[in-house]
Amino acid sequence: MSSQDDNAPEDNREAAEREAAKQRLLAQAEAERVPVDDTTRAVPDRRWRRDQR
Repeated sequence: MSSQDDNAPEDNREAAEREAAKQRLLAQAEAERVPVDDTTRAVPDRRWRRDQR
């Protein structure tokens, strides 16, 4: 037998833990997401240009 076969259950468990963590992060990001319609559009502030003249 190869050493890869011996580690297969651990690899599967680690992969499952990584996937679970990924799903938790995605769910958290989705919960904290701000819809585009709720954001304000940035308006450039050009007052600083007056000071440079």
